Amino acid sequence: MKKTVFLFFVTGIISLTGCSKKKLDLSEKATDSISICLRLAYQDATPYQDRLLYNEKAFRLIMDKKNDSVQRLNLSEVANRYFNLNEMDKFHEISRILLKKSIAGKDSLRMALAYSNIGEYYMGGIGNADSSFAYYKKAEKLYRKLNKKINLATTYINIAILQNKINDYIGSEHSAIKALEELNGTSEKYKVYEAYNIIAITANMQRDYKRCLEYHNKALQVANSNKLPKEFHPIAGTFNNIGTVFQDEKNYKKAIEYYEKALKETDLFIDKPTTYAIFLGNLGYSKFCANDYSDLPALFYKSLKISDSLSYYPESILARTRLSEYYFKVKDTAKAKKYAVEALNLSRESKLDKSLLFSLSQAAAVDDKKASDYREEYITLSDSIHLEERKMQNKFARIEFETDEIVLEKDKAIGQKWTILWIAISAFLSGVLFYAYRMQRSKQRELVLLQSQQKADEEIYQLILDQQQKFDEGREKEKKRIAKELHDGIMNRLASIRFNLFVLENRTDPETIKHCIGQIEQIQEVEKEVKDIAHDLSHDTFSPKKDYEELLRSLALEVANAASLKISLWFSKSIKWETINAVVKMHIYRILQESLHNIKKHAAAKEVSINIAQESELLHIEIKDDGVGFDAEAHSSGLGIGNIQSRAEEMNGSSEITSSSAGTVVRIKIPI
Repeated sequence: MKKTVFLFFVTGIISLTGCSKKKLDLSEKATDSISICLRLAYQDATPYQDRLLYNEKAFRLIMDKKNDSVQRLNLSEVANRYFNLNEMDKFHEISRILLKKSIAGKDSLRMALAYSNIGEYYMGGIGNADSSFAYYKKAEKLYRKLNKKINLATTYINIAILQNKINDYIGSEHSAIKALEELNGTSEKYKVYEAYNIIAITANMQRDYKRCLEYHNKALQVANSNKLPKEFHPIAGTFNNIGTVFQDEKNYKKAIEYYEKALKETDLFIDKPTTYAIFLGNLGYSKFCANDYSDLPALFYKSLKISDSLSYYPESILARTRLSEYYFKVKDTAKAKKYAVEALNLSRESKLDKSLLFSLSQAAAVDDKKASDYREEYITLSDSIHLEERKMQNKFARIEFETDEIVLEKDKAIGQKWTILWIAISAFLSGVLFYAYRMQRSKQRELVLLQSQQKADEEIYQLILDQQQKFDEGREKEKKRIAKELHDGIMNRLASIRFNLFVLENRTDPETIKHCIGQIEQIQEVEKEVKDIAHDLSHDTFSPKKDYEELLRSLALEVANAASLKISLWFSKSIKWETINAVVKMHIYRILQESLHNIKKHAAAKEVSINIAQESELLHIEIKDDGVGFDAEAHSSGLGIGNIQSRAEEMNGSSEITSSSAGTVVRIKIPI
């Protein structure tokens, strides 16, 4: 009868913190520190119960803290300590707390770690394999999103082990290959070793011994060329697995050779006593199959003793089954039945179904009376196990499908969001471009309008200048006429009167005096004529300076008469208007015109003062009224105020408009 030998999975537990060899202060004050409690809980030298107490104390101290990244990190370390202490229920409890706090804190990395821990907790029995698989898939999703390659590879390795347990060998190999893909380029050689080991084992279970040996040799090469953790004994583990391949091929001589190599490794019994017991049993069974009884049944008994002392039931049951087979072979039926029944009872008590199958098969072989009952139970149990495995495989497939479907739906939703986003961005950019185009067109129109307005202003000013020139020509003509009148009329008459009065120098008789008195009437007529000329003559000399100022006074007078305003206009005598550019004077005229128009229309003012002064190379204009005022910020974009500001800017000047309920002040500074 062929026996299936338990294969050796290397599943190392890597702590989040290293073991400190530093001597620690064990006082109450020192142990209040979370970090010290965690260190003490991790040290193998600390008694087991003390390690539990330190870990519990660390947990209480941690829970008094707020939910932040430090608290969640410390909680993950507490969970790790409970795992190392084999306190799986506490490990599960702390992992659940960690998960809850990670979700609340939106900590994806700790969420993934908590999912992995819970998956590890449910990994123990086949009945919980679907729960374990579901949590590992959740962890996988988060690790992939976070691009945590090593964590993702570890998750794939654990999923591969789960799939192997339910005889999903193709799925197991696929998961191990995905782990290798994530590990490519990393320094995590031990995990590479684990992945090779799993691929080899799945190949062995499918009777593909060539491929199995290929990957065991790859694992052995990794173990030999890299410093892997010695406490896990990877080389010994690979020797055992290669021995199992040769045992399945019935090459017992080679199998014995590799089992003996595995057992020779230093400190194997100290570091991993259960593994040592498995190796002893495997060596003994290969010798039994090779009809080499030199060390039998001692090897089986030694394996049994170690397994029983550690309550490692799978190997305890297998050792009893092999002893039963051995004694049946050497014709000791009583002992054969004894160990078969012990194996059967222990299988039932420990609820290890696959071990129970081996026990039932061996019991049927050694007990003819109950053989039919055992075989019937064997068939029923075997069918039940296979059915459960198929159900579990279906559950795994459903979880995988649902996870992939969720990912696809999420990707689809993300794709839709991106599509909507791109459409929105495109629409926004189109709107921006259209707005920019409209603004550009508007600016172009505004520029054309400003150019047209400037041209019109220049033309108007030129007309004013032309009018002024004509006025000057008329004035000059009038001056010439007056000069002619004075010269030809008054001067001649005065000369005649002067000549007639010269006679008084020589003659003073009454007749002469009477004649001269008549000249007084002539003088009065000349006086009247001078008065008439003076009446027609302007009192102002109409210099170019006073011409522009008169233009501004005319504007002020026109507005004052139209709006019943009292307008005072003052000019600094130092201003030389004839030196100021015509365009600047046109802008000043328009600013005063716009300001007075605004006052007339909106201010309800009674008095307006306009002061124009020159300081150094700056012309200061102040227009002040006593009206009701307005909100300068709210109306800053109004056309009237905007025109004033734009005209000031065109002259490289500045404008300031302040307003209150007591009135408005417009101040303009223009470089000249």
